[in-house]
Amino acid sequence: MMRAFRILKLFLVFLREFALSVFRVAWLVLSPRMRFTPCAFRFDLTLTGDFQITLLANLITLTPGTLTVDVTDDRTALIVHAIDCPDPDAARREIADGFERLIREAFA
Repeated sequence: MMRAFRILKLFLVFLREFALSVFRVAWLVLSPRMRFTPCAFRFDLTLTGDFQITLLANLITLTPGTLTVDVTDDRTALIVHAIDCPDPDAARREIADGFERLIREAFA
């Protein structure tokens, strides 16, 4: 029962992030100046299972404005591209404290 609740929580957090990202990307595209800072950064993983890593990579890619570009050969990091990322460290913390933590809790 607890696992189902954690999976539901992950799904609801994804829906919230998806909706917020849709508005952020729309705002970037529709703003007259189109000032944004694209960035590619390395996200070091604490997840070890293939399913968990794949789920995280897909959640990142499904969120508008972000894309998982690659998984390192040793499966210890993801390479992530963000359309507007002035602070890569903040983006790393957001992923670690959000999707990655929830995946670890739901599928540990």
